[in-house]
Amino acid sequence: MTTPIAGEGGVDAYGKLAELGLTLPKVVPPLASYVPAVQTGNYVYVSGQLPLVDGKLPQTGKVGTDVAPERATELARLCALNGLAAIEGLVGLGRVVKVVKLTGFVNSAPGFTGQPAVINGASNLFGEVFGEQGRHARSAVGVAELPLDSPVEVEIIVEIA
Repeated sequence: MTTPIAGEGGVDAYGKLAELGLTLPKVVPPLASYVPAVQTGNYVYVSGQLPLVDGKLPQTGKVGTDVAPERATELARLCALNGLAAIEGLVGLGRVVKVVKLTGFVNSAPGFTGQPAVINGASNLFGEVFGEQGRHARSAVGVAELPLDSPVEVEIIVEIA
């Protein structure tokens, strides 16, 4: 069973973003041979999103040495915001009925084990924007490297009406 969309008793994602003082950025152009998001059936799969702001990474490096975990959490939130922009660009946020799965990758220094707390930056944004509909399954994975030496990357699956 799916949750109703906005206008049918669902969450007004646009209103929530405005309440949070957030504006959707422009969709981040792909860095290689892929698209930002693709729809199949009632699902949208969002490609890995980096915390790009105006086409640039605000910080690079490994979390736990070059990047403080708290800063990486903020960057994960930016990844999620870029993911919302990709969804908006493909089908519109008003069609989202459920955030299904979030996978977060953390460019981790040796011995850094705080990946779940870092990826909370993305998870918490979805909770703030979609409420209960933003609660999702999740993986938080430490990796040796990420594209452009990004500290974090997030990919998302949402169900749409």
